[in-house]
Amino acid sequence: MIRAFLHRLAVLENGVLPTSLDIIVNEKVAPIHIIGAGLAGSEAAWQIASHGVSVVLHEMRPIKSTDAHITDHCAELVCSNSFRSDDAEANAVGVLHQEMREANSLIMACADKNTVPAGGALAVAREAFSETVTKALHDHPLITIERGEIDELPSADNGSCLVATGPLTSEPLSKSILAATGEDALAFFDAIAPIIYFDSIDMDRAWFQSRYDKKGPGGTGADYINCAMNEEEYKAFIAAMLEADKTEFKEWEKAKYFDGCLPIEVMAERGIDTPRFGPMKPVGLTNPHDPETDPYAVVQLRQDNKLGTLFNIVGFQTKMKYGAQSDVFRMIPGLENAQFARLGGIHRNTFLNSPKLLDDTLRLKSHPHLRFAGQITGCEGYVESAAIGLLTGRFLAAEALGHAAVPPPETTAFGALLGHITGGHLIDSNGGRRSFQPMNVNFGLFPPVEFSKRREDGSKMRGVEKQLSKKKALAKRALGDTRAWLEEISIAAQET
Repeated sequence: MIRAFLHRLAVLENGVLPTSLDIIVNEKVAPIHIIGAGLAGSEAAWQIASHGVSVVLHEMRPIKSTDAHITDHCAELVCSNSFRSDDAEANAVGVLHQEMREANSLIMACADKNTVPAGGALAVAREAFSETVTKALHDHPLITIERGEIDELPSADNGSCLVATGPLTSEPLSKSILAATGEDALAFFDAIAPIIYFDSIDMDRAWFQSRYDKKGPGGTGADYINCAMNEEEYKAFIAAMLEADKTEFKEWEKAKYFDGCLPIEVMAERGIDTPRFGPMKPVGLTNPHDPETDPYAVVQLRQDNKLGTLFNIVGFQTKMKYGAQSDVFRMIPGLENAQFARLGGIHRNTFLNSPKLLDDTLRLKSHPHLRFAGQITGCEGYVESAAIGLLTGRFLAAEALGHAAVPPPETTAFGALLGHITGGHLIDSNGGRRSFQPMNVNFGLFPPVEFSKRREDGSKMRGVEKQLSKKKALAKRALGDTRAWLEEISIAAQET
C-alpha cells in the first residue's frame, strides 16, 4: 500500500464530516462493486472508500426508475422522513444511531446535517438529505457512480460484489438472485404515507405540540401538528376508510405486511380501536382550542422538509386509491381543505431467507463473492438498512485489505440486528425454529443484562421505572461494547 494523496473533503459544512481524509490507497486491490445506491449501498460505498479501497456504485435510476422513487439521488427516502427516536440512553434505534455515528457513518452525518423538528425523533428534510449524500459520494475520489441497470449477479471472476437493491429489486435481478439462492424469495408490501402542504392545514382547528412536550434534535416540544377527533368523527372516519376503494392485487400476489409499516386501513380491519392505540393515540396532548375536552383520537403530522412547507401524516401509510384518499383524509378535522404534495401509495418489498442463505458476515453461502445488505436481507427501517450497509462495507474492506472480517458483539445494536438477520434469534420458546420476518432493531434482540432494580434510597423500582433502568443498562453496555469493537478492529488492521 502507498500513501496516494491527501484528499480535501469539502462535502459538508461546519465539520459534520472531517474536512480532510488521509487516505491510504491499495492500488493492487480490485474495485468492489455495489449494486444499488439506496441507504445501505451508499453507506457501504462510503465505508469501503474510507478504508482506501475503490468502489464502483451501480444505480439504475434515472435510466430505469421505480414506482416509488421520484429523483435519481442516492439514499432517496421513499416512505417516511423520520429516522425514529434519537435517544441513545434508553431506546434501541437511538443506540443504533450513536453506534453508526461512532463508526463514521455517512448516512448519520448527512441526517444530522439536515434535521427538521420532530419531538424526540430524528427527522430530516427529505430532498436535502439525499442531495447531501449524493454529493458526498460523487466528490469522493475512490467512488465511481455508474448509472444503468444491472440485470444479473456478477460472477466470481469480477471480484467481490455487494447487492443492496432494497425493497424494489428489479425483476431481472430478482430472477438472477433466485437462480443463485435456489430459494423462493419472500415478499410483502410497504405503504407510503401522504404529504400535505402546510398552508392548506386549518390551524384554527389543529395545533403544534409533541406528546408530553418532548424535545429532540432541533426540537422545541411543539414539533407535530395535531388534529383532534371526537368519538363520532373517529368512527365516521374509520368507516369511510374501510369502505374506500383499495389497490387490488393479482391472484398470485399475497400481501404480507410488516407490522411496523401497516397501512392505516389494515390496522382498522384488525379492530375499530386499533388505530387509536397506534398512530392515532390521544395521549400526552392537550387541544388549546378545547382544553376542557380530552380528544378521542388524534392524527399527527410531522415536518417533511427543511422549510416546513410540507408535512406527512404520521403512521398513515395506505393502499387506498388516490381519489379515495383525498376524500377520506379531508374528513380529519383541520384537513378539510388539505392539498396533497404526494398521495400515499404501495410498493412491493422483497427479502431473502437470510438465516439460511447468508453467513455471519452476510456472504451468500453458495457464492461467497456476493454479499447482501439493506432491506433485502430482512432488516426493516432506514437506520437498520444503513447500519447493515455500514457493516458489510467494513467486512468487504477488511477482506480486500487482508484483514479478518470481525462481526460486532451481539450485545451491541449492530450485533443484535446482525444476529436477527443471520438467524441467531429464530428460536421459539419450545426450542424450534420459527419463520424469518423483517424486524426493526429493538431491545428484545439484545442479550439479557444485569441492571439496578432499586432506587438510590434502597426501595424497589416498579413498572415503567424498572423497565427504564433495564433499557439504560442495555444502551450503556451496547455503546461501550461498540467502542471496544471499533478499537479492536482498528488495532488489528494497523498490525496487519
